[in-house]
Amino acid sequence: MAIYTIKDIEKMSGIKAHTIRMWERRYGMVIPNRTDTNIRYYTDEDLREFLNISILNKNGMKISNIAKLDKNEINKKVVSLLDSPQKYEHVIEAMMLSILQIDELALDAVFNKALKEYGFERLIENIVFPLLERIGLLWQTSAITPALERFLTNILRHHFIVAIDKEAPLKKNENNKLIFFLPEGELHEFGLLFYSYIARKKGYEVIYLGASIPLQNLKDVQRITQAKAFFSAHVNAIDKQELEDMFDFFRETFPNIPFYITGLQIRELNPTLPNNFYVVSSASVFKKHLIALEKAD
Repeated sequence: MAIYTIKDIEKMSGIKAHTIRMWERRYGMVIPNRTDTNIRYYTDEDLREFLNISILNKNGMKISNIAKLDKNEINKKVVSLLDSPQKYEHVIEAMMLSILQIDELALDAVFNKALKEYGFERLIENIVFPLLERIGLLWQTSAITPALERFLTNILRHHFIVAIDKEAPLKKNENNKLIFFLPEGELHEFGLLFYSYIARKKGYEVIYLGASIPLQNLKDVQRITQAKAFFSAHVNAIDKQELEDMFDFFRETFPNIPFYITGLQIRELNPTLPNNFYVVSSASVFKKHLIALEKAD
């Protein structure tokens, strides 16, 4: 059984710690356990209850009314809410519940329902990416185990690949090739997979190299394929200067080829970029870059 602090609950549920304390005092909701030194701690079951309360509260139900319900009644209302037209946060929290319960069938059901309702691009940008960032932060702070993080990523990777192959089958296009790769040590593929899907939808031939690619491999692939551009994603924690040095090295090695870059570290560090490097912050931004790249011929 996992143990969570009030700060862990705040991060996972989005409910502020002072609000949790107020609900406890005023309504007797989710009474925590206490350590020998009188510090609050919560269990998996408490976390699931907070996530359910959060879903109902964000959907307009007053906390005073939620407090009158028992756990079974709360669960029933959440199920009925998730069967109605969903908002993004509801889907994220439903996925969180499935992960915490290690319930692959439930996670599949939520994913497939959201895919049908929103389409692949909106699902990934508005639900999966925020979910992954939340899971990543929780994993870094040890609020969830590495096993749960891998449970999620393995399932989502399968869904990504199935959706990409179905909606954007690979095509040959000798004049418009893009190389997608992660630099050495970088293993987080979801951004790379998503934007490779966008490129395939726009008619580009995608050369997908995947994770942790040495520079020499890039040289060999580019020599054979003569691709028009590179795309890389940067999620792992890295020093800003180290990131900028990496980009300068890429520019020296491939002086005339555009690089498209995305990921948490690009957003957080805002590195100084060499000439012909472009930040991709969304599918719509990348589509504009692809149009410009095609016109540049």
